[in-house]
Amino acid sequence: MSTLLHVSASPRGEASESLAIAATLLGELRRRSPGTTVDEWDLWDGSLPSFGPDGAGAKMRVFAGEQPQGAQELAWHRARLAFERFAAADAYVFSLPMWNAGIPYIAKQFIDVVSQPGMVFDFDGERGYTGLMGGRPAVVVYTSAVYGEGRPAAFGSDFQRPYFEDWLRWAGVEDVSGIEFRPNLATADPEPARIAAHRAATEAAATLALRLAELDAAAGRARA
Repeated sequence: MSTLLHVSASPRGEASESLAIAATLLGELRRRSPGTTVDEWDLWDGSLPSFGPDGAGAKMRVFAGEQPQGAQELAWHRARLAFERFAAADAYVFSLPMWNAGIPYIAKQFIDVVSQPGMVFDFDGERGYTGLMGGRPAVVVYTSAVYGEGRPAAFGSDFQRPYFEDWLRWAGVEDVSGIEFRPNLATADPEPARIAAHRAATEAAATLALRLAELDAAAGRARA
């Protein structure tokens, strides 16, 4: 059966709007697809490795066709373990609040850790990048306290959704849909938009359940 990975970039627990919407989606998905395994990855739980000088050095050695050694080899091993957890999933849900017009730094760290040559992408000097994560659907929950589409510039800009979906498509994940609840703080009455977002989460779960059933059926035919 299929596995879905929920990647949470919110540190706010029960106070998080993005996590609440994701919980609605995952609850409905479990109801519709009880055989699907849901892996919950809280990026704040300490399991995500850093990617500093040793990791960067290892990446450039791999780019050059060399084998990382010593501390670089350890950093590369940790990055590979994180990637393998990411790659083991057949579908994704991301909880992604807006921080300072963009994404939380922990989400950027996640991207930098897993986006490695031969893992998330291949590169050719003539053809450029090729994403290797194709065939996996993704749903992203976007929330923001102040920014909202159509609001004046004084209420912020959106470097959250364009950046994140560009990364997903660069990685090869083309089947991407988003659920938005914004603004959820700087507005007189956020409740109608909150209700609409949870309704959209329920609908997204139904679509994901069908997509996962298709993937399971295709895997079954491949094994036959």
